[in-house]
Amino acid sequence: MPGPGRPRGFDRQRALAAAMRLFWERGYEGAAISDLTAAMGIGTRSLYTTFGSKERLFREAVELYNGSGSDPEFYAMPTGRESVERMLRARASVYANPNTPAGCMVVLAATNVSVENEPVRAMLHDIRVQDRAALVARLTRAHADGEFAADPETIADFFLSVLYGMSVRARDGASTADLLAVVDSAMTAWDAVTRR
Repeated sequence: MPGPGRPRGFDRQRALAAAMRLFWERGYEGAAISDLTAAMGIGTRSLYTTFGSKERLFREAVELYNGSGSDPEFYAMPTGRESVERMLRARASVYANPNTPAGCMVVLAATNVSVENEPVRAMLHDIRVQDRAALVARLTRAHADGEFAADPETIADFFLSVLYGMSVRARDGASTADLLAVVDSAMTAWDAVTRR
């Protein structure tokens, strides 16, 4: 083991990406420290020295996940409908990508955790709350522009329920084509959902 003050013998970002993938695939509690160190190619001491704790490693992994594959154009589309459809279609492709774990890490990595890991579940909850607020804000602009009469929060909740359901379907083996068919069906409901 390198002593204090000696340079690390591994690529921190590569190790973090490996941890992210394992957390995404197995969830927070399903990824044991021994599994993480094996995937990251480092020893236990290096993990704790570099990242501080499993929870801090997870938090960094979530930050990395949120920075990859995101689409800042979601809410820049001309209409609220186009914004929602773009979000759903883009996430369908990410959730069922055969080169990455299936589903959404933020939705699936800590749905059920032990009491001592409640801060991890709460962190992912907070991210989902922020995502909802961004969608509500976009739909509120659309409402103000006269696109529809219904409550923007109700519309956001409907389409987020579709989105989170797609994450679970992907984890159960649904393909991108399967998820895009779900998006097609969800968007046919737009007029009914947005009617007051």
